Amino acid sequence: MRMRKKTRAAASGAAKQRKRAAVVRKTASSRVGTVSVSRPSTASDAKLMIRRLKAQLARAQARIEELQASAETDFLLDILNRRGFERELARSIAFIKRYRASGALIVLDVDRLKPINDAYGHAAGDQVLKAIVATVSGRVRASDVIGRLGGDEFAVLLWNLSETDARAKAATLEQAIDSLTFVFRGSNVSAGASAGVAILGPHSDVGRALDEADHAMYVRKAQRRHESEI
Repeated sequence: MRMRKKTRAAASGAAKQRKRAAVVRKTASSRVGTVSVSRPSTASDAKLMIRRLKAQLARAQARIEELQASAETDFLLDILNRRGFERELARSIAFIKRYRASGALIVLDVDRLKPINDAYGHAAGDQVLKAIVATVSGRVRASDVIGRLGGDEFAVLLWNLSETDARAKAATLEQAIDSLTFVFRGSNVSAGASAGVAILGPHSDVGRALDEADHAMYVRKAQRRHESEI
């Protein structure tokens, strides 16, 4: 009798275990089903996050470009500063070397800016600089590049010009700047500028071109000074 009771108890325990196992499997199946239903929502959230990250990246890239442009721009004159101009010059020289193109670099130095600043203030000097940039801009092509190398020194990058044409353009810019007149505190004032030219070719580089044009500008400045004294 006791053996039968133990057998029944064992059978009853086994049945309970099978029942509990069935309940566990059902619960697990239900949970898996719930996860599978939520997957589309997760994918949607992932796509939304990717779109947001792309938008943030685009804004960051635009901000970087904006900062780079501001770092290469002269705020007073709204033209390239030395850093920006040298970058454009390097790019142009690379193009000239690759495609056998031609170009010229003109360096312009304002002759009497310091005396104007000393006598009439920096606001007067700024007015002179703005007028010079406007004058140069009106006498070069849209494809040409103007930059301020610093202080009273400017540079102009010209495309597809022979040496003769480049020197003629430098003379034209000198004459145009020489003809500018200003009235400060009742006095008529002029500035003037001296121009030096460097021809760009397959063997040019940024430093050499700037040095060559700068040297030619100082030779021209000394010549103009000598002519004025005579």
